[in-house]
Amino acid sequence: MAGSLNTPGFALQPSAQQVPLSTNYITNFDFLNQYLPDTYEKEFERYGNRTISSFLRMVGAEMPSNSDLIKWAEQGRLHTKYVNCASGSAPGVDNATITISDVLIPTPAVGARPLAIRAGQTIHVSDNAGTGSNKAIVTSVSLTAGTIDVSYYEATGQAFAAADTLTVFIYGSEFKKGTNGMQGSLEADDEIFENSPIIIKDKYQVSGSDMAQIGWVEVTTENGAAGYLWYMKSEHETRLRFDDYLETAMIEAVPAEATSGAATQVANDQVGNKGSEGVFYTVNSRGNVWGGGNPTTLAEFDDIVARLDKQGAIEENVLFVDRDFSFDIDDMLAAQNSYGAGGTSYGLFDNDKEMSLNLGFTGFRRGYDFYKSDWKYLNDPTMRGGLTGLGAVSGLLVPAGSTSVYDQILGKNAKRPFLHVRYRASETEDRRYKTWITGSAGGAQTNDLDAMEVNFLSERAVCTLGANNFVLFSD
Repeated sequence: MAGSLNTPGFALQPSAQQVPLSTNYITNFDFLNQYLPDTYEKEFERYGNRTISSFLRMVGAEMPSNSDLIKWAEQGRLHTKYVNCASGSAPGVDNATITISDVLIPTPAVGARPLAIRAGQTIHVSDNAGTGSNKAIVTSVSLTAGTIDVSYYEATGQAFAAADTLTVFIYGSEFKKGTNGMQGSLEADDEIFENSPIIIKDKYQVSGSDMAQIGWVEVTTENGAAGYLWYMKSEHETRLRFDDYLETAMIEAVPAEATSGAATQVANDQVGNKGSEGVFYTVNSRGNVWGGGNPTTLAEFDDIVARLDKQGAIEENVLFVDRDFSFDIDDMLAAQNSYGAGGTSYGLFDNDKEMSLNLGFTGFRRGYDFYKSDWKYLNDPTMRGGLTGLGAVSGLLVPAGSTSVYDQILGKNAKRPFLHVRYRASETEDRRYKTWITGSAGGAQTNDLDAMEVNFLSERAVCTLGANNFVLFSD
C-alpha cells in the first residue's frame, strides 16, 4: 500500500494576531518558554551581616587547657569591716564587749570563729544609723563567743545605745613600751572558683547529586567566596552559625543543678549533662546586677561608680549595651552641656581615638574611663533583641585589661584577662575549632553515604575572673 501525506489543517497556520496561542507552536506551550525572565544573578543581603559574634574577640583571649576542670584562686580583701555588731552596753561606758555577728563569721559546730580582730588593734566603731562613733583599743578577743572587749579613747565613753547596730573596722594598733608583739596572725583568704568546658557540635550535609547541581543565582558568602552552587552558601552559613554559638554558649551557659532534667536526662544516652558557668550566670551569681531599668541620670550612674569604688576600682571599663541603653547614655551625657568632651583617655586603644571610633566605641569619663559600644547580640531579633521582663539583659560592663590570679597548673600567680576562653588541647588533640568532612562526596571517602557531611566541634569554657568588677544590667 502506497503511503500518503495528510494535508495540514487550517488550524496550524499562523494566526492573524500575534498572540501566544498554543496553536502557534509545534511543541507544548509554556509562557516561560516564550519569555526569558530577567533575573538578578546576585543574591541580595537584606539583613546585612547576620553574624553576632564579636564580643569575646574584643574583650577576651583564648588559651588551651588540658583538663575537664579549670580552677583558679582569686584574692580576698586585704582588710575586713564588720557591719552587724552590737555593744550591749549603755551609752557613756568606758569599756564594753562588742558582739560581731556578721555572716562572714558563722558560728562553727566546733572550734573558733574566723574573727580577724586581735588584741592591741585599734578600731573605729560607728552606729549604722549615724548617731555616734568611737575610737577604741581591743583589750581581748573571744573567738569561740565571737566577741571583743574594747576600751574607748573618748572620756565621754560609748556614743551609742546598747540596741544599736554597729560597724567596726581596724585602722591600726597600739602597744606599750617593752611589751610582747602581736598575738596571732592572719592568713590570706583566697577563694577558689572553677568551671567545666562543654562540647559544642554542628553539622552540614548535602547529597552528592545536589553538589552537582548549578543554580542560576550567584551566591556570595560573608567571607567573599562566590559561586552558583547552593551548597556552598549553606555550608558557609552553618559555619557562621557555629561561630556564633561558640560565643553565645559562653555567654548564656548555666550549670545543671543536681536534680535537674538536664543532669538526669536518659534519652539518647545523654546522661549527666553538666552545663557550664557562662558570663551572665557568673556575673548574676557573684557580680553586680543593676535592675529596674537602665540608669538614665548621672545620679544613677554615680551609684554604679560608687559600687566600682568598693570593688577593684578598675580604671578602664567597657559597656556593651543594646540600642535603647546606648541612647539613654547618649541622652544622659548630652544633658550635661558637652560633659566629658576631650576628657577620656583612650588607653585601651593605644590612646588612638580614631581606632576606638573605627571599632564602634565611644568614650567618656565619670570617675573611671568608660567605652560604650552597641552589642549586636542584644539587638538581634532572632537572639536577645526584643526580650523584656524577667531575664532580659540590656547591657554588660566588663573591666578592661587583666588581673592576677593563682594558676594551679603553673603553681604561681599569673596575669589573665578578666574574661577569657579556655579550650581543650594537648600535644595530640586540639579541640579549639575542629572541622572535618565525612561521606563519599566532595572528596571524602570515609563511608558509603552518598553525601558530604561537614562536621564542627569545639570544647571550651569561659573564665570570668573578678566577677565583682562586672555589672549586669537587667530588667
